[in-house]
Amino acid sequence: MSSRSQPPASRAEPRRQPLGDPVVLALSGGFIVLFVALSLYDIEAVASSISAGFAWTAAMLGSYFQLLLLLTFFIAMGLAVSPAASAKVGNLDTPELSTFKWLSIIMCTLLAGGGVFFAAGEPVYHFVVTPPAFDTEAGSVEAVAGALAQSFMHWGFLAWAVLGSLTAVVLAHWHYDKGLPLQPRTLLYPIFGERLLRGWIGGVVDACCVIAVVAGTVGPIGFLATQVSFGLHELLGVAEGYGTQLVILVVLGAVYVTSAATGINRGIQLLSRFNVFLALAIAIIIFLFGPTLFLTNAYLQGFGEYVSSFLAMATMTSETAPAWWMQWWTVFFFAWFIGYGPLMAIFVARISRGRTIRQMILAVAVMAPIATTVWFTLLGGSGIHFQLTGAIDLTEALNNFQFDVATLTVAQALPGGTLMALAILLLTTIFVATTGDSMSYAIAVVCTGHDQPHTGVRIFWGVAMALMAGILLYMGAGQIGVLQQFIVITAIPVSLILLPSLWTGPQAAYAMARQQGLTTRPKVIVND
Repeated sequence: MSSRSQPPASRAEPRRQPLGDPVVLALSGGFIVLFVALSLYDIEAVASSISAGFAWTAAMLGSYFQLLLLLTFFIAMGLAVSPAASAKVGNLDTPELSTFKWLSIIMCTLLAGGGVFFAAGEPVYHFVVTPPAFDTEAGSVEAVAGALAQSFMHWGFLAWAVLGSLTAVVLAHWHYDKGLPLQPRTLLYPIFGERLLRGWIGGVVDACCVIAVVAGTVGPIGFLATQVSFGLHELLGVAEGYGTQLVILVVLGAVYVTSAATGINRGIQLLSRFNVFLALAIAIIIFLFGPTLFLTNAYLQGFGEYVSSFLAMATMTSETAPAWWMQWWTVFFFAWFIGYGPLMAIFVARISRGRTIRQMILAVAVMAPIATTVWFTLLGGSGIHFQLTGAIDLTEALNNFQFDVATLTVAQALPGGTLMALAILLLTTIFVATTGDSMSYAIAVVCTGHDQPHTGVRIFWGVAMALMAGILLYMGAGQIGVLQQFIVITAIPVSLILLPSLWTGPQAAYAMARQQGLTTRPKVIVND
């Protein structure tokens, strides 16, 4: 991997501050305060500025984001079948977590950020508005496979691979084998060395990643409040408005802050396990009592189309597709995943101790995406079936991007009607809570530099994100959407932090394998 020796303990030991690195705290906390203050001062100016930056980033850097995800996935797959993939993470012979707990946390953490909002509506949207990669007639039987395939592209192999494959390997090696802090700056250590690790620039690197995750997590937290408020109003007649949304935020915040405070081995894994059991129960009911044959055929055709049209969809640009479509779909999602990448990788590395590199990569980049495609087929495929048969009509709602309406409408049409809709609202809430607790934990890890951050730091960041969501909702749900657009802009610096893992990932894997006596591949000398 490198000629570097292990850093002395005095250098590797992170500085202990009440809330972590002051640079990270000042920049990330300052971003929250500044965004809220500017929104209060001139909400329209903030919205227009971020929208302009969002559009420019999508137009100028969309192809770069797509290429980064493609290379990450294919290099990770190559690494997974290499001899080095037998190396174990974290210097443990046996895993810290059971396989079920481990996979549950991965699924709930990485899917929850947005998949639960789009699983019902996105496939139906691509069914009523044919994606540019296909030429089928919108709303026809022939359009089903392409609609599912396009959804699989946005939430499949490429998205998951950038969230915790190569980057998780780099972090696992340098943290567990070399004693460096579990922070995004460590991803750049093989390139820039000690001056980045201990300098203020390292704090800026970490802060960029924290800001991206805050922007990406506050969005789902805020949207959940509006979705559940809307759902309770439609199903139970509960008054819809800011008061109800605030109560929902308080309950949600209490759940995920408590989970984050009790740690990975207690609250986080218990919440994830409960969520998986609930999701499995809902999935079984939909499959057995819903349009079973249609869902089976749709999945086989959709996944087949996904594989056969994989490169065509992944490499489509604004030259061959409408610019607005690329901006609001493929580029938006890919940039969102890039923004989450470093902190998700930290979390994956932390929960994967005792697992082999091969297990870690295949779980994140193959098994989890396949499970995601099944989930999208059950909810979105059912929505397509109901749209096709005329049981529901979501054309107008989806053309206006009202995905809360789509989710509730599809849920009510499923077996169980109102009960199923309430169950899916509960599932959605817990899914978002699992993102809130894991990201509160990961941000605390970044701030403190070690994998057992102080409970107060976890609580601080969990409360801060819920509070920000509450303030922005008070201004109007549109401001939550503006914040979520900002994650596309933050993907610019974060992508540069992820970029070196394309070559340092394999290098780190072979360094781990040599250390464990699994390969004799010669070292790669890296000059300081």
